Amino acid sequence: MSAPTRTDDREFNPVYHSYGVHKAGLPPLVPYFKELWHRRGFAAELSKATMRGANSNTFFGQAWLVLNPLLMSGVYYLLVTIVRGRHDALFFSHLTLSLFAFTLIQTAVSSGATSVTGSGKLVMNTAFPRLLIPLSAVRTAFFRFLPTLVVYLAIHAIFSFSGGLTWSPRMLLSVYFLLCMVIFGMGLAAIFATMQVYFRDTSSFLPYFLRLWLYLSPVLWNPAMLGGMGREIQTIVQLNPAYHMLTGYADLMQGRDMPGPLTWIVSAVVALVVLVIGFLFFMSRERDFAVRLV
Repeated sequence: MSAPTRTDDREFNPVYHSYGVHKAGLPPLVPYFKELWHRRGFAAELSKATMRGANSNTFFGQAWLVLNPLLMSGVYYLLVTIVRGRHDALFFSHLTLSLFAFTLIQTAVSSGATSVTGSGKLVMNTAFPRLLIPLSAVRTAFFRFLPTLVVYLAIHAIFSFSGGLTWSPRMLLSVYFLLCMVIFGMGLAAIFATMQVYFRDTSSFLPYFLRLWLYLSPVLWNPAMLGGMGREIQTIVQLNPAYHMLTGYADLMQGRDMPGPLTWIVSAVVALVVLVIGFLFFMSRERDFAVRLV
């Protein structure tokens, strides 16, 4: 029997990517990001597999993604109404909108934190830029957010009939702050994914941290409620890295005043700074992940 002939040499010349030892903590950045972009489809498929595993692509899975924050909005609205002692129907739309947006950041952080430790076999047996793993978690968080945006638009339409809310082309500008939140979430996911590898109790601590962060964010309250507080309290609240993103997003979506230049600038700067810090922190430690996950 004759040996099989090679009809196409390309079939027998696979391309290999080397992830060797480097001098400093960081790998060569240009080749790394080129490979990261080249493997972006891998992150998308990993995200889709995660959503299928969580039944997020089924009707009831999508319904729960909407019902969970919507029910939370109802509970928080009831509590805030009792505390304030007065009923404000429009506040429910603000609460729902802001809670949906904060849930995007919250999901990116919580799912990103466990993304690397939950992919131990993949990390140890496959050579690829590990940063794709937390980025796929952020992609999953974003696609889980999209159905809630449709629900808010329906709530907005209901309140617009009563004259409480209006439709405006300025609402399209809210995409800017939504993009800032996604970039912000990418940096946080990289940071907490790295921390989870070294400190396995990080994911247990996160729910308490995220709940406290929720109370300090303009979700259960809006900036107008801070008028009666001292300047010191207002300054402390505005140090919240998500404050300007959530405020600008809510102002544009609900037709309030146009956010000032500080809100636009601070949102972008915070998002980019956290992204750079998170990426560099993750990339400087990722060569150590395989050893830590054994």
